[in-house]
Parts: sequence; C-alpha cells; structure tokens
Amino acid sequence: MKILLQYTDEDHMLTTNQLIEMLKEKYGISVHRVTLAKDIAALQEFGIDIVVVHSTQSKYFVASRMFELPELKLLIDAVQSSRFITAKKSKILIEKIQRMTSEGQAVKLKRNNYVVNRIKSDNEQIYYIVDAINEAINTNRQIAFQYYEYSGLKKKRLRNNGEVYRLSPYYMVWNDDCYYLLGYSEKHEKIITFRIDRIACKPEILKIESLPEPESFDLAEFTKSVFFMYDGEKVLVDLRCDNSLMKTIVDRFGEDVTTLAYDMTSFRVRTEVAASSTFFGWVFGFGGKVQILGPEKVKEEYRQMLVQANTELGKNCY
Repeated sequence: MKILLQYTDEDHMLTTNQLIEMLKEKYGISVHRVTLAKDIAALQEFGIDIVVVHSTQSKYFVASRMFELPELKLLIDAVQSSRFITAKKSKILIEKIQRMTSEGQAVKLKRNNYVVNRIKSDNEQIYYIVDAINEAINTNRQIAFQYYEYSGLKKKRLRNNGEVYRLSPYYMVWNDDCYYLLGYSEKHEKIITFRIDRIACKPEILKIESLPEPESFDLAEFTKSVFFMYDGEKVLVDLRCDNSLMKTIVDRFGEDVTTLAYDMTSFRVRTEVAASSTFFGWVFGFGGKVQILGPEKVKEEYRQMLVQANTELGKNCY
C-alpha cells in the first residue's frame, strides 16, 4: 500500500516485477507474483482504489485518493497566503500536503503564486495556541495567558509587565487577514479581542467554566471594522510616530519595516504606501501621533486634504 500510494498514479504505473523488486529492495520482503495478486485484491477489498491494467505483465496504480490534486493545490495556496502561520511552519505544512499524493503528482503541486506584501507571523507556537483555544471553547472553559506588544525600539515585551490575562473564549475570528481571539474579560467587564499570534505561549485551560456570552452581543457588528491602504500612487514615505504606536506600525507593515529613533518619545518609519485618501485618513486617525515628514509632495497633498475638509466643515456650520 505504501509503495502504491507513494509512487503510482494514472501517469505512473508499476508492473508486477517492479513491485516485487521494490518490496525486496525497500523492505527485504520476498514475494511470489501469485501472492502479490492476492495482496492487491485484499487492498482493493479494504477500499484502496487500485486499478489493474492487464497486459503481458499487469500494471497497477492508485486511481483516487482522499484529496484530489486541485484540492491539494487550494490547501497549499491557503497555507502560503495565511498571515498567522509562520514561514517555517508554512514550509513544513506544505511538505506534508505534498506527501498526500504520489511523487509524480507532487511535482504538479509546485505553486507559482506570488502573494503581494505577505507578512508572516514569527510565533512558532501558533499551532499549539490555536489548538488550546479551540479545546477551551469546545469544553466551555476559561483560559489564562500572557500577551506581548512592541516597545518604541521594536522589541517584544510582555504587556503590563507580564500580566496574566483570564478570558472566557467565545470565537476565533479571521479579520483583516489576521486571526483574533474574542471573549469576555471579567476584569474589563466586556468582550475584548487579542491577536492570536501575539499570545506569548500556549494558554492554560482552567477548570473554571466560561461565562455565558452576553445576549446582546452581535458578532457580525463587532467584526465590521476593517481598513486598507489602497487605490493610490505607490511612494516611499517618511513618518514620525509616537512610541506607543510601534505595535500598530508592526501590525500594519510587518516586522521588517524600517524604523529609526527620532527622539525620546517618537520614532521614524520609512515604508512604501499608496498615497491615497485612505492613507491620509489613517494618518489623521492617530490625532497627531503620526506625522508625515516626507516627501514634500505627499505632505502637500495631505495639507490640501485637511484644508478641503476644514472648508467643507466650515460650509456645513452655516
């Protein structure tokens, strides 16, 4: 069965003699061709879809498997494009998916997709974190964990000096290409969210039952807020940001974004963006904590947008 699954498909068949030789070379098993035919029949009865092509010497191949080739291609695409799966874990997982078909068909699984600006998480414990959260939700148990953020120097640090957060987990939500844990915090007396790839390590599943989900809670309404920076000319911008925004900058542009110290309370960011109204609205939303240092053309466009907005506001006041 292992030989047939690994080496055969409709384009790659093995003859009786080839199977006998491979059994001898790979496993030290000597077998007669009559016994081999009976073994094939037993595998077919077991449910393996083995096709026998009768000719001067019979040939065998596995015709169908649990996953078809197009399905495996979609799985690989999903893994490659997933932001919360690390680059290392993605590589390992794709190799496992490729082993779900024959070696001959695996060549066809080579993907030529290029995912634009794909930023990958660097949390290698993500599998175990997700598994623990899922188990806690299914068993209606609270969880405890630590959460990290970024300092003004782009260094990871545990939030609130290593505070252990306790949560009644309700959902894992995929939003804006990120994976979030959503649940009720007794400390804050409300439903809050945590980026799953920002959870420091595998959460502890407590023996305390989760609190019931509030009746007034609407998941769809809660997850509506998403923004993107698109539809504009690509340009390299120089930004001055308050130190408190390092986590936000890393979330938006990735850990490889170029950052430089500016002064004791802020840092500089150099990155490429689409200089559009969406980008300007994003800058404005920080209430002065993000300032555009350059280029001058982008600064002027931002000024003009603010002037226009102020003019329109003035009109509406009369």
